[in-house]
Amino acid sequence: MSAVRNVRWVGMIQVTRISVQLLGLLVLSRLLTPADFGLVAIVFAITNFALLLRDMGMASAIIQRETLDEATVLTAHWTNCFIGLGLAVCLFGFSFVAEHVFQATGLAPLVQLSALSFPFLSATTVHQALLERASQFATVARIEIVALLTGFTVAVVSAYLGAGPYALVLQTLTVAVLSAIQFWIASDAKMKWGWSSDHAKDLWSYSGSLFGFNLVNYFSRNADTMIIGRMLGPAALGPYSLAYRVMLFPLQNLTFVATRALFPMMSRHQHSPQELGTMHLRLLSVISFFTAPMMAGLFVLREPFVDVALGDSWGMVAALIMWLAPIGFIQSLVSAGGVVFQAVGRTDLLLRLGVISSILHVTAFITGVQWGLLGLAAAYFVVTLINAAISLGVLLHLLQQTVPRLLGAILPSIAKALIMATLLYFADVELRAVEFPPLVRLLTLSAGGGLIFLALTRIHLMPSDRDVLRLFMKKA
Repeated sequence: MSAVRNVRWVGMIQVTRISVQLLGLLVLSRLLTPADFGLVAIVFAITNFALLLRDMGMASAIIQRETLDEATVLTAHWTNCFIGLGLAVCLFGFSFVAEHVFQATGLAPLVQLSALSFPFLSATTVHQALLERASQFATVARIEIVALLTGFTVAVVSAYLGAGPYALVLQTLTVAVLSAIQFWIASDAKMKWGWSSDHAKDLWSYSGSLFGFNLVNYFSRNADTMIIGRMLGPAALGPYSLAYRVMLFPLQNLTFVATRALFPMMSRHQHSPQELGTMHLRLLSVISFFTAPMMAGLFVLREPFVDVALGDSWGMVAALIMWLAPIGFIQSLVSAGGVVFQAVGRTDLLLRLGVISSILHVTAFITGVQWGLLGLAAAYFVVTLINAAISLGVLLHLLQQTVPRLLGAILPSIAKALIMATLLYFADVELRAVEFPPLVRLLTLSAGGGLIFLALTRIHLMPSDRDVLRLFMKKA
């Protein structure tokens, strides 16, 4: 079992997913109309919430367990099957209500088609969890990459043939069905009928708190959008949503890859807090190696980045990134702690921290929005610092670690990123003085920033930097 191999395989899955999303945007935007995308956006808004209910945290419970018996596996499997069927039925019935509420003709059959994916997803949740528990991420990667590429092909072909919005729904359905078939074939688990109320209660003692945290976190992450829409109007949501998506990139990709790959390994050390603490600090070192220069560079180059990526009419996005870039870095570190709470079985503590975080964030949003978008973003930054202090403090205590050790893990990357950002700032001033266009400034300074950070790393090579280098070496 190798942490580096796990990260590589999960990284390949995420790279494929991002590539498919970008290709889909480039190709399908030329085959479908804005109305098609708008209709499917409503479908995904509905089904994304349903995805929160799909396994109720059962998959994480299977991966985390120190020992597994057949009764636990079968109980988890059939519970998920019932949930998947129930969600499909509920979505089918709700589809008619949704079409009436959103006044979107043709929405109901799209929701109904999308609902068909839930029985397939739920029926193989335990199969996938067992593979990940055994760190068989090479198999998981093959399955997910094949499903993603096939789904993309189905979407393009069906859109070309005139399927309209159905092309996008068929893409998600294809991924679900093909993934399910492959997980059934790849897993050694033989699922016969078996369900135990005692084992269900035991699983729920872990997964229930995790499900509660995911639910609380979902509403917390959407609270700013709801508050902005209510207090400032829909027009203000445009620049904020774009800036927010940029901020979420390291969280949704880098942190997600690392935590998914390391969760099985951390779970095997759940009774060794100091050893687990060492693993966690190394994880933070690796995450900060990537996110610190990424967010520092974005902070300095936010104006040419927005000019090139969005156009000169989106100046507010650049102003928001000034606050959201450091938030993205901090959250990439704090979010990595979630996998530790899961690994040691303290999902109850994770839920309590999630509730506290939600209360703090909603209070900050309501307070900050009184001063407009930038006021909300500033309040978001302040509450992120407070929440980070609370969450990391609890985590350090749980893992018997100290603040100096935490700072020793992340400060080297922060220091190098700040030096890089300072040099980039003065270089950008010079380039603006000679009126270099935004594209040239962005490309030149991005490449220069990367070289500066790598040079600083070469001068002062840390043990965590060697962990990063191993990700790109052939042998691990």
